[in-house]
Amino acid sequence: MNDEFLPVAEPDLSQVEEDLVLEALRSGWVSSLGSFITRFENEFAHFCQSPFAATVCNGTVALHLALVVKGIGHGDEVIVPSLTFVATAAAVIHAGATPVFVDCVPEMGVLDPDAVKAAISERTKAIIAVHLYGHPADMDPLVEIAIRYNLLLLEDAAEAHGATYKGRKVGRLGSLATFSFYGNKVMTTGEGGMLVTSNEEDDSRVRFLRDHAMDPQRRYWHPEIGFNYRMTNLQAALGVAQLGRFEELTAKRGMILNEYRNQGLEQQFGIAINPQKEWARPTPWLVCAVLPEGTRVGAREQICEYLLSVNIDTRPYFWPIHKMPPYENCRRVDKNGDNKLPNAESLASRGFNLPSSTKMTLRDIHRVSTALVKGLREHI
Repeated sequence: MNDEFLPVAEPDLSQVEEDLVLEALRSGWVSSLGSFITRFENEFAHFCQSPFAATVCNGTVALHLALVVKGIGHGDEVIVPSLTFVATAAAVIHAGATPVFVDCVPEMGVLDPDAVKAAISERTKAIIAVHLYGHPADMDPLVEIAIRYNLLLLEDAAEAHGATYKGRKVGRLGSLATFSFYGNKVMTTGEGGMLVTSNEEDDSRVRFLRDHAMDPQRRYWHPEIGFNYRMTNLQAALGVAQLGRFEELTAKRGMILNEYRNQGLEQQFGIAINPQKEWARPTPWLVCAVLPEGTRVGAREQICEYLLSVNIDTRPYFWPIHKMPPYENCRRVDKNGDNKLPNAESLASRGFNLPSSTKMTLRDIHRVSTALVKGLREHI
């Protein structure tokens, strides 16, 4: 009999989630009004050590709304990392602005501050710092750049709930921060997102625009064109339950990550497993394996194909966005001002994610590691 399929990620749902979702269902408040919306917003704001948090229907619209609220639009440039999920750049396009892609630091894959400085032009209005695969971007130099050049600094924390940078929670390091609660994240609402800010005016503006820009004092009067970006009470109930279990969920993922690190893959094959900087406490979202520099082109794909043949799921690193057809004519800049992004392209070609579900057992991790060793010996 074949071993069970091991997915890269799956939600961890318990009786707590079932009870709260049923409570929301039985209340009759199943759309975008209900007590769980307010409760989730208040509890998540407290979690981020921030005064304000507003729910939205997913992380992508959270990014879009953040840009709109801050007045980013036609004619503006927004600096984004090329190595990230495509939603970061798509949100810029949806806001009417133009993304400018910059290179990352070699190990972590997060924004290179030197590349950000090299990319600034007269049209630059904002920087989006992505906390990639749960690891915070190096925010202090980015804050300095934003202040020096009078730029908006946004955090895309879709993958980094609870991560800290020099002891400070992500979500309160820029002007606005966005989070995703997609089903594969460390906590989920199925689909869903959140905008976090310390600015009351920005928070009010988010709430206004997410609800069709309806005047809060004059029902069904819409002085502007808004959006239907609201989260449902059912989703918020799920979010409240997951947030209440956050320490449990991340502790499980942390133990899984540490067990992978104890398999000796780095010592035997030079594979980096979730490298991190000393100033960061990343969120253990997905287990990241990065093959050594100089690895033969195509080796990663062959390794992942072999793992799939023995019922082990993997996921390649994000493609650099500047390589994709809709974005290939956008400006791109590395730390030297050149239009090649060698670090992003190298990491994207060598990195992949291993099964990281909280349901993984020690036997499962050993099974993955044993199969991975066999694949490595055959293909690198």
